[in-house]
Amino acid sequence: MNTSPEKHFMFGYIRAKYFLIMLIITCIGIYLNCNAPGFLGGFVICSVFGLLLVTIGDNLPIVKTYLGGGGFVAIFGAAIMAYLEIFPAGTTKLLVNFVKGMDYIGWCVAGLICGSILTMDRNLLIKAGTRYFFPVVAGIITAFLFTGIVGQILGYGWRESVLFIALPIMGGGTSAGAVPTAQTYGTLLTKDSDFYLSLLMPAVVIGNALSVIASGILNSVGKKFPTTSGNGVVMKGFALDSSDAEDKTFNVEQLGLAFVITGIFFVAGKIFQKFVPTFHYYAWTIILCAICKISNIIPKDVQAALKLWNKFILKCGAGPAVYFAIGYVYTDLKVVFANFSVPYFVLTLTTVLGAIVGSWVIGKLVGFYPIESAITAGLCMSNMGGSGDIATLGAANRMELMPFAQISSRIGGAIIIVIASILPSIIGQGL
Repeated sequence: MNTSPEKHFMFGYIRAKYFLIMLIITCIGIYLNCNAPGFLGGFVICSVFGLLLVTIGDNLPIVKTYLGGGGFVAIFGAAIMAYLEIFPAGTTKLLVNFVKGMDYIGWCVAGLICGSILTMDRNLLIKAGTRYFFPVVAGIITAFLFTGIVGQILGYGWRESVLFIALPIMGGGTSAGAVPTAQTYGTLLTKDSDFYLSLLMPAVVIGNALSVIASGILNSVGKKFPTTSGNGVVMKGFALDSSDAEDKTFNVEQLGLAFVITGIFFVAGKIFQKFVPTFHYYAWTIILCAICKISNIIPKDVQAALKLWNKFILKCGAGPAVYFAIGYVYTDLKVVFANFSVPYFVLTLTTVLGAIVGSWVIGKLVGFYPIESAITAGLCMSNMGGSGDIATLGAANRMELMPFAQISSRIGGAIIIVIASILPSIIGQGL
């Protein structure tokens, strides 16, 4: 007698026969303008369409093998939907408010940061933290060097290539990267900040798209050459904690406790930014979580609650729903198409490859797995900040590396701003 459990086709965490009903109702609601309001409405739409696109991507042979599968399809599928204006204006407004106004992605990033760091192996945190900036800096230098050389060969100019393509791509996104960089250029170079922002933004958007694609490819490289990959562990000598003992004692109060703790660390990070605004509040949140973890002051039962919270965010929050949100709201294909040319594309690709090569080589020398180093210290510098980090890690199936990704985006991004305030005075005369 066969007693094995019945297998069902799943759309993520929802059985297919239920999901299809949900999809139909969601579509009818969208086109009759009957969306649920606020957070619930945005979350439902992003989750349903995100699960649909992720499932499609995870079952496409070439895409799932070489480009990251579901995450890739969800991000760029959503971007195509936004470009074609498939949703009514009211739904688009709801999604933009959900993602930007309610900071849904920030909620997920905060949960991943706290959940990952506060449950991480303490020795790994200490060992990796003291060495991490070596591959980050190496990626920056190599990206600048490669792009400058190729830019000169292509006739774009090595100075223009470094200042207007490589630097903004490596600069931590838009609000914490391209915008302050353009403002700095406006004071140091010959045009106003709006002019320079129009030059920088296409590089940021295209660089982000290429970083996501490259991350999926690196994941495939790691599978083909296992010695290059830690499968989500950044350093050799450490293993992923696969224990699920805490799940056996799960209760709702644990999840609520971890949710509140995440918010407290987030608020503390914003308080510290008030007094030391040089660092983004994500960076302060990382620092405060790391101090608490290294000091060993977080009780075991609280760590168990945070581990459950982290799993919830990974499974239900920072997966398909976020991929769709990033693609629909942040991936502007109009910008990509308007600025696409072969030399420009080559230079953005060169920047991303430079980030990979530098962080791969130096990361390996200081004890990191090359794939994890290239993804976090390299591609999480060349993507588009917090949203780019989720997309990049999602394409590589390494969402547990969010703390290192955020170090790259926030602290690494701050390093780029410093460079942007110095480099134009040295090489930017007349630009």
